[in-house]
Amino acid sequence: MGKKGGCGFVGWLMVLVILALLGVGIFLVVRHKMNKSDDDGDSIPGPPGAIQKKYSDALNVAVQFFDVQKAGKLNEDKITWRGDSALEDGSTVKLDLSKGMYDAGDHMKFGFPMAFTATVLSWSILEYGDQMEAVNQLGTAQDSLKWITDFLIHAHPSDNVLYVQVGDPVSDHKCWDRPEDMTEKRPVFQVNASSPGSDVAAEAAAALASASLVFKKKDSDYSSTLLKHAKQLFSFADKYRGSYCDSIPGSATYYNSTGYGDELLWAASWLYHATGDRSYLQYVTGSNGNDFADFGNPSWFSWDNKLPGIQVLMVAMVLLARLTFLGEKDTSNSGLQQYRETAEAVMCGLIPDSPTATSSRTDGGLVWVSDWNALQQPVAAAFLASVYSDYLLTSGKRQFSCSGSTFKSSDLKKFARSQADYVLGDNPMKLSYLVGYGDKYPQFVHHRGASIPADASTGCSDGWKWLSSTDPNPNVAMGALVGGPFKNDSYVDDRNNTMQTEPSTYNSAAMVGLLSGLVATSSVVQSFN
Repeated sequence: MGKKGGCGFVGWLMVLVILALLGVGIFLVVRHKMNKSDDDGDSIPGPPGAIQKKYSDALNVAVQFFDVQKAGKLNEDKITWRGDSALEDGSTVKLDLSKGMYDAGDHMKFGFPMAFTATVLSWSILEYGDQMEAVNQLGTAQDSLKWITDFLIHAHPSDNVLYVQVGDPVSDHKCWDRPEDMTEKRPVFQVNASSPGSDVAAEAAAALASASLVFKKKDSDYSSTLLKHAKQLFSFADKYRGSYCDSIPGSATYYNSTGYGDELLWAASWLYHATGDRSYLQYVTGSNGNDFADFGNPSWFSWDNKLPGIQVLMVAMVLLARLTFLGEKDTSNSGLQQYRETAEAVMCGLIPDSPTATSSRTDGGLVWVSDWNALQQPVAAAFLASVYSDYLLTSGKRQFSCSGSTFKSSDLKKFARSQADYVLGDNPMKLSYLVGYGDKYPQFVHHRGASIPADASTGCSDGWKWLSSTDPNPNVAMGALVGGPFKNDSYVDDRNNTMQTEPSTYNSAAMVGLLSGLVATSSVVQSFN
């Protein structure tokens, strides 16, 4: 009896030890999957994993620039040196156009880049809202998005009329003052049936359609309103074709649209995602795609060129079965496949080891496209790479081919991180180009409000002393992503150096999307439905 009892005790003890070891093993495996190193990036898709503090801290900074740029009545003093401004915008045509955002360091409201800002911000929220929420930034991003979409709704008073600009750039650029102290006239400009603007109207449609998905569960009535305006604006843009710069020539100096075909496809893509209406998909994959998509020619995503964004968005339909009302065989139609092939060509151009990689990079590793606002294209490209990588992971397809060479989704994430890290200080200047992040960032940002003390009393013309001042900006433009370095990785921190030191909201939207895609070790893109 005694021996039996002893052997039983030892046996149970061994079972418990084995179970404990198994438990530890399972724990280590799970922890490994949730905390894969940054160099791997091929994490199992799922809820947000371990938070990456660097990217979380940077995202917290980046979202603040939208508050810096807000016009209208500011109910919350999130940025202490900002106050109410542009309260009478639109009053001359009996509209409330007081909201919206100033596009850059001046006080202009350009509807074209503003709408693009909203579309990219919507896309970021739709794909990475769970990761934003994990670091308490989702509500902030949604509020900023609504600040723009409220403006766009008010700017669309009837089916075929859209107000696309507030302020005259010539008179605006004669002043250096705080937005709260503006005294110059604020004329408004519209596109309509006789003076069309397919590019800007279609971009506004894309912004409102994508935002309707963001607010679908949060505020269904508002979502329906957004979608109604999106449909009307797309019909207007498609029926009355023409470039808004032909209708409003003064805009061309600042935001010259090189064509409206990409915006029409962009808007139809988002409307398909928002409605499931097959006619929008047919619009993108049929004759309009042949006319405007420029298949086989990869390009750079920006406020003027939506084609790479469309290509990646269309891939989501194939990989993630977002073809709500189509049969399985329809996912292989030639139009979708041409978008997919071009999207892969875009991705292959980004990965440094790819046979078709772009050779236009700085010695520090930044993709290089333009002297002016150099960070726009690499940050936007990195955002697309992050999204595409997660599309591959979410669909279970982890590899793709570049001219015979095979690459993994983790290679795209690695590229995305390399561009984000460059921006955040891993560059030859050891300078963070995201203002407010890190120990060393630009102090002479080309931004009127940031350059003038909040208690200064200046008018239009007597504020120029603050532009030429040798003192750093008295106010920090938190979250501003400045233009960035030259091709030799150098940066001249001078307010008069506009091409390098001026920030913009559309740069910030792409940066917020990029950081949101990197903020956790595991991610899965969200369903639009």
